[in-house]
Amino acid sequence: MAKLAIKQIKSRINCPAVQKRTLDALGLRKMNRTVMHEDNPSIRGMVKAVHHLVEVTEVK
Repeated sequence: MAKLAIKQIKSRINCPAVQKRTLDALGLRKMNRTVMHEDNPSIRGMVKAVHHLVEVTEVK
């Protein structure tokens, strides 16, 4: 199964609390950190909610 490399590229300051909790659930707590997750619909939905704060790369 494919994996997603998700990197936080923008600050979470002044973001709504829901988006901060989504970043926490993804494992992103600091800028320029990268986490790996399996590519599934729940992760894709979380990424869609914070797409303006993260950069996503598909890894095979």
